[in-house]
Amino acid sequence: MTNTQTLKLIEGQFQHEEAKEMLLNLYAAKINFHQMKNFGSQERFGKDDAIAQDRIPKLKNEINHLAEILAEAQATNQQLIIHSEIHISFFKEE
Repeated sequence: MTNTQTLKLIEGQFQHEEAKEMLLNLYAAKINFHQMKNFGSQERFGKDDAIAQDRIPKLKNEINHLAEILAEAQATNQQLIIHSEIHISFFKEE
């Protein structure tokens, strides 16, 4: 297997409402993942998970940026073309 694998997550043309639903659900899932990770760290170790604490506000800022893009698409009656890939690489910690 090669070092990097690529998976297509989203590929297509969408109305702003379709794009909004799909992308907000992805962001919500990521935020929920980090909130649960942080909660688990608080329960097990009595402290916040630094990575989760860093990612949550960044993801929320991305949602704000997404809202601007979606509002522009709606105001100009345009569809959105979305391409989203996941790149997975292998490495071994030593």
